[in-house]
Amino acid sequence: MRDPKRVAILVSGRGSNMRALVEQAKNYEVVLVASNKPQAAGLEWAKERGIETWSLESNGVDRETYDRRLSTTLEGRGVGTIALAGFMRIVSPWFVEQWAGRILNIHPSLLPKYRGLDTHARAIAAGDTVSGCSVHVVTEELDAGLVLGQAEVPIRSDDTPETLETRVLAAEHQLYPKILNEFVLR
Repeated sequence: MRDPKRVAILVSGRGSNMRALVEQAKNYEVVLVASNKPQAAGLEWAKERGIETWSLESNGVDRETYDRRLSTTLEGRGVGTIALAGFMRIVSPWFVEQWAGRILNIHPSLLPKYRGLDTHARAIAAGDTVSGCSVHVVTEELDAGLVLGQAEVPIRSDDTPETLETRVLAAEHQLYPKILNEFVLR
């Protein structure tokens, strides 16, 4: 039986959302930080705080083969919930099936708007007055799972994709831990 309060966070970079999830954990314990990039800065931060880490370069590895290795590692740590936090890799259908309903992701738009990449530039180009972020359950379809929570961020007339990204990221750091703390109690 997987314990939903035992959380693994998957990162590919600096891990700013990972840090927020670790620092604001109330109802869960982060038992593993994993990455598809062995040099990811987030891994070092986690190690410095005594959190177990795992990494395996994903370049050149078949997606399902990689995901099976990752899943074995997660199962070995008793993980019950997976939080994608800047994990810049699409997980395989096999992985989604194995962890169905137990994988969350944070996305920098108000889904269903702007799935995929370049969300801030797309929102500005569309003339939107508000953007934000969404926490959703991961499904096989990219950024299409059940939305568990959203936070709105106004788009200012002088915003660039970079300035909007900074404000949306700050909202992500508040929203994601809140939603994960609620989700593990289901």
